[in-house]
Amino acid sequence: MTRRLALTGAVLLAALPLSACGGDAGAGGSGGPRTLTVFAAASLTPTFERLERDFEDAHPEVDVQLSFGGSSDLVAQIAEGAEADVLASADTATMDTLVAAGLAAGDPVEFATNTLMIAVPPGNPAGIDGLADLARDDVDLVLCQPEVPCGRAARTVGAAAGVALSPVSEEESVSGVLTKVTSGEADAGLVYVTDVEAARDAVEGIAFPEATDAVNHYPIVAVDGSGAGDLAQAWIDLVLGEGQATLREAGFGAPAP
Repeated sequence: MTRRLALTGAVLLAALPLSACGGDAGAGGSGGPRTLTVFAAASLTPTFERLERDFEDAHPEVDVQLSFGGSSDLVAQIAEGAEADVLASADTATMDTLVAAGLAAGDPVEFATNTLMIAVPPGNPAGIDGLADLARDDVDLVLCQPEVPCGRAARTVGAAAGVALSPVSEEESVSGVLTKVTSGEADAGLVYVTDVEAARDAVEGIAFPEATDAVNHYPIVAVDGSGAGDLAQAWIDLVLGEGQATLREAGFGAPAP
């Protein structure tokens, strides 16, 4: 609740009606549908949308609200007072920020892993074969911003391989990188294996061995101050349980033992 005290009086007054409604829905006091708000890394979009349907089928009285974006941006939103019941981030460093701010209700649990893949337009017009090609002067490369998990991973693999990556654009999330590639605005982008899988024929994926130097570990946790703690735990249980099959189908790796 500390994060809400940091808001200005004007913002607090504007948020009061929504907060009250959100609190009633979470507690079931209004008699209407209860709301569960899940903040999740952009790379989880297709998978969590499937889990949303599964969760609402099992809990018909619940309306799941999903909000996707770059993990660092999601944490910043929560710190600034955004209402969220669950956070699923794309790396541990970002989750550590939430925990350090006292905004996590309990200990985060890893539920998946992911690695980078080069995404290129269909036909691979720039003739990209591996990571070293991304440093060519004639290649327009797009990466995530450095503070975003996919951006950190991209720079980690580049440094490990001794490849200087100079993007023409840096995006706020991995979905932004993918959009640049699918729209033809970039010759290549570094995204996750799961993003290439979800994009189907819109891009081609090129695996590269250096990707193992930056495996992303995905943790999930309930947000402190949530008015729907029981639903938050139920969602986490789904992700850690039956949802694992959905994550594997999407290309995510199993959590580290």
